[in-house]
Amino acid sequence: MKRRDFISKSSMGTAAVIAGSSLASCATEGARPAAQQYMGDFSAEPLSTIRAAFIGVGARGGYHAKSFARLEGTEVVAICDVYQDLVEEKKKWVEEVDEFQQHQNIALYYGDEHQWLKMLDEVKPDVVFIATNWENHAPMAIAAMKAGAHAFVEVPMATTLKDLWDIVDTSEQTQKHCMMMENVNYGRVELMYLNMVRQGLVGDLLHAEAAYIHELRWQMQEQERGTGSWRTYHYANRNGNLYPTHGLGPVAQYMSLARGEDNFASLVSFSTPAMGRALYAKENYPADHKWNQLDYKGGDLNTSIVKTKLGRTIMIQWDETSPRPYSRHNLIQGTKGTLAGFPTRIALDGGVEGLTENHHSWVQGEALSAIYEKYDHPLYKRLNESTKNSGHGGMDGIMIYRIVECLQNGLPLDQNVYEGCLWSAVSPLSEMSVRSGGAPQAFPDFTRGDSVQTNPLSIIS
Repeated sequence: MKRRDFISKSSMGTAAVIAGSSLASCATEGARPAAQQYMGDFSAEPLSTIRAAFIGVGARGGYHAKSFARLEGTEVVAICDVYQDLVEEKKKWVEEVDEFQQHQNIALYYGDEHQWLKMLDEVKPDVVFIATNWENHAPMAIAAMKAGAHAFVEVPMATTLKDLWDIVDTSEQTQKHCMMMENVNYGRVELMYLNMVRQGLVGDLLHAEAAYIHELRWQMQEQERGTGSWRTYHYANRNGNLYPTHGLGPVAQYMSLARGEDNFASLVSFSTPAMGRALYAKENYPADHKWNQLDYKGGDLNTSIVKTKLGRTIMIQWDETSPRPYSRHNLIQGTKGTLAGFPTRIALDGGVEGLTENHHSWVQGEALSAIYEKYDHPLYKRLNESTKNSGHGGMDGIMIYRIVECLQNGLPLDQNVYEGCLWSAVSPLSEMSVRSGGAPQAFPDFTRGDSVQTNPLSIIS
């Protein structure tokens, strides 16, 4: 063998050994214990009236309670937060929208960080909505399921692989839903693209791009309460993609990942230098301020690449620091065309009838009105008027409506526990990859091989 060929082959072999080691390190799944049941298309017993408790109502949780309380056949039975004023305020929100006189005996819990456990024991709700800081998502969801409630959790589902496995195991043991409330899956464009993909307009799917690019340095002003009071420490202490699911959730459902023959396989990840947060703190706070005492380790922008079992790729970016316009990318590319977001654009092989002559021109701007008219998702058409004031362009209200509709009718949820865990797993896996210089990291198969049994998300009317 020539010397240069030997060096080349030896280097490739070494890289493969390193990669193989990294990939094997995450493979914790085994056979499903006999006491557990696969939850892919799980349907719970119908609930004619849904008794709900809400934990964490400082921001998202209060709006979830308001959207839920508007719907017939619901009952808000408890509201819990550390702060008394927040609990009392959100109780008033619920009472203001109580058109059906359903929310008459709302128990209020506040005062310390363990009141939610007391609430679960005393109220025994059917469902629990969890909108607290990230670290509390997993323990609260697990405890809620063990207490006999379905759990609905804000994004991300959890921040560690161990917690994600514990959520899966608890859901399977208790036969309770645990859904991550990825509201972006219910956005108008995302629903329309799902509809277009299901109709085969872009052909066989090859590649997707997802992102959460949202400049949020201003949240550092929230020093005692609010998102910035705890999320700033995540930026300082973690280096990876800390918030992947808003962009990833929709494209993963376009591709039917973990719902059929394809699933997440591995990930590589790289971060830029960490500069923006330290600079912002220096320019906006005194030298002795607590934000200037942190050693910001998280890169300003993270780029991760996912490889699926069928060889398809997804680029996922995250940046909550840089001064740039908001974007989730929302791109899905197939053998017959591409659908893209921010701004919304469509290109199809051979052109879009009546709008473009070929794939070298985007359909965008005012020309999209014809696309919406033809391909708007039937769920959006049905619910938009009643939910458009619910937040984020109506996607929040559609999400809550669908949760209630599925529970009342005993239907499978639009997002199952495995999807929430897989989408959330990007964060810890990206941190592992960044630490190892970009080495590939294997996704745990939270479905234990049973995703092939799960139906792709259908076009719900």
